[in-house]
Amino acid sequence: MCGRLSQYHGIHEFVAALSMPNPLVNNAGDQPFERYNAAPTTQLAIFHQEGDYLHADMVRWGWRPHWAKDRAAPINARVEKVAHGPFFRAIWPHRAIIAINNWFEWVDEGGPKKQPYLIRHRDQTPILCAAIGQYPNADHEPGVHDGFVIITADSAGGMVDIHDRRPVALRPELAREWLDPATPNERAEQMVLLQGEPTETFEWFKVGRTVGNVRNHGHELIRPLD
Repeated sequence: MCGRLSQYHGIHEFVAALSMPNPLVNNAGDQPFERYNAAPTTQLAIFHQEGDYLHADMVRWGWRPHWAKDRAAPINARVEKVAHGPFFRAIWPHRAIIAINNWFEWVDEGGPKKQPYLIRHRDQTPILCAAIGQYPNADHEPGVHDGFVIITADSAGGMVDIHDRRPVALRPELAREWLDPATPNERAEQMVLLQGEPTETFEWFKVGRTVGNVRNHGHELIRPLD
């Protein structure tokens, strides 16, 4: 996953996709986000659950532990290592979902510049990506070290031709189980290792190269290339 995504619906469209009946504590606002070209360090809406409440907060994309001051903040965590490696140990129990509309990858097709592709659900419903992070909760006020990472896995099928890694996307019922604090960590690990959505759920197509500039943010960035 190359580090660019879209989150342009509003929080209530994402709640509807999650189909979660819990009362919502909404710290993300009611307006559409209209982030068509979100890059690392962008504040994005994520969901997490505390008790019976679903929380929506704006959190920075990217996180690193306080002791890793000599490296950039990762934006992704490999599913094969995230549950047991020391780097993400502190936030592995802090599960979240980031709902996105699509993400982008760049492919070397032999031209002078790589060709960007947009990847989305075939039915264009929001993609519920497994994430972990440090974010505001009952025991933690918002802080400068808050952030989240998206869990990624090996691509399969034709998506390998676009990129070798992709976000772990969960069906709504699994996303709700992932968010539930009562779900054991061992069960959560098995979900992201084995139960991510299959390649057949997605479609991808070329888009214009203007998406490569993070200063470009319009709806035209997600249109298929003629």
